[in-house]
Amino acid sequence: MGSQRNGFKRERFVLSVDVGTTSVRCHVYDQETKIRGSCSTQVVALYPEVGHVEMDPAAIWKGFITVVKGAVQDAGVQMCQIQALGISTQRGTFTTWDRKTGVPFHNFISWQDLRAADLVKSWNRSCTMNGIQGVMKVLYFLTRQKRLLAASLIVFSTQHVSLRLVWALTHYKQIRQAVAEGNCCFGTIDTWLLYKLTRGKVHATDYSNASSTGIFDSYQMCWSGLLCSLLSLPLSIFPKVENTSHDFGSTDPSIFGLSIPIMSVMADQQAAMFGECCFDVGDVKITMGTGTFMDINTGCKPHTSVAGLYPLVGWKIGPEVVYLAEGNSADTGTAIIWAQKLDLFSDIRETSAMAYSVSDSDGVCFVPSFSGLQAPLNDPKACASLMGLKPSTTKSHLVRAILESVAFRNKQLYETMMRDTHIPITKIRVDGGVSANDFVMQLTADLFGRKVARLQHREMSCLGAAFVAGLRAGFWRTREELKKLQSTDKVFLPKVVDRDDSGSWNREYTPVLQSWERALRRSMNWYSKP
Repeated sequence: MGSQRNGFKRERFVLSVDVGTTSVRCHVYDQETKIRGSCSTQVVALYPEVGHVEMDPAAIWKGFITVVKGAVQDAGVQMCQIQALGISTQRGTFTTWDRKTGVPFHNFISWQDLRAADLVKSWNRSCTMNGIQGVMKVLYFLTRQKRLLAASLIVFSTQHVSLRLVWALTHYKQIRQAVAEGNCCFGTIDTWLLYKLTRGKVHATDYSNASSTGIFDSYQMCWSGLLCSLLSLPLSIFPKVENTSHDFGSTDPSIFGLSIPIMSVMADQQAAMFGECCFDVGDVKITMGTGTFMDINTGCKPHTSVAGLYPLVGWKIGPEVVYLAEGNSADTGTAIIWAQKLDLFSDIRETSAMAYSVSDSDGVCFVPSFSGLQAPLNDPKACASLMGLKPSTTKSHLVRAILESVAFRNKQLYETMMRDTHIPITKIRVDGGVSANDFVMQLTADLFGRKVARLQHREMSCLGAAFVAGLRAGFWRTREELKKLQSTDKVFLPKVVDRDDSGSWNREYTPVLQSWERALRRSMNWYSKP
């Protein structure tokens, strides 16, 4: 492949960048999906006020350029050998900017930001919302159209862009002015990067990112006119929505010395799903990082959930659209980092051995809800708690209780997904930092009563965006080829001693789970004020 020079063929590569919550990282992949060069830099969150979480657009842009140049240098290759660029980004973090100058009106407002919490609460309680939900229920009853059922279940959340964007429009006069002049661009991180990389030529996003904003209608596959008119959001500011695999244009030659074709932009969880090769209906991936994200491939139809799972577009490649249903638990890595700060252990790698060093948690239950409880309980006022402490409790018991709680939340999400989607699960793949913990993985497999596979590659979002870009550029030919390139690090088989009626876990864990569920209920609705 590539150009002939001095009688030998130059090897070609695919470059992929993942802009996460804590870091920006770039990998150079060869055709065997080996990482030939890498570079990463920290993302610094800004906390201008209590509950406000922001990022500096200039810092993210600088970080992006740094890691691309750094990874190419680390690989010992030249920019001209890069055949395509793929970009994966955290979801729901956005800014707005001046269409003419490209200057942002404000910092990125992070998906973790809570400035719209009061708005969310008042909208969810409002007569307007109750009215809409009621009308949609009636229409669904008459027509049995799934999208009307979805509309009748709609609730706002701080993680979605919708009400944080309303907040920005209310509080920043210069945005309202630019909107009036037709001069305002809105975008999540991917859109902002595309705009900067193409020197303002491209104002676009893809379906996976758009569907993660909470302003997109996954049934009609466009920005939601209903929601925009309800919230007075001007449709003129939104980017064009393109396929996930698309020729988004090339980087301006002034940036890297020559143009690199941008062949995919993708939301991080959907990218991880593609990186795990979860291409078939019923494939499940669990990413365990700062939070846990469990996604199931629901095929060519969006899933209408009654249990708080979110229907997302996984990817749109050519005419094919793949939908996912997603459940999340916010405090997986957070809980483990918190335990580390308390000096319960010094190195995360020793937690597995500590948990195995005791036969049980000595009746200690840990509830990992520093940011409330998500599906299926959906209680933002729940508190994190440790219950059942005794004079005999040791550090190892505490560590075991914390790790058990991660696996217990996995079980809750998994059972919610099985009940809610009625889709037979075909395979389960795990990735993310916490998946390196064998105790959590083995217990998860035991509780599911299913085989769980951990792959060799740890950074799946990066790999997924590389896969989509590489397929588009002809670097890889087919998805079957990608499946063959995957290598498994470890498979966890459930050691089912005695299945109960639901056929899902060891009976020895029944009482432990029951007391943990009791602890969950005690932790709910703890904060009377938000």
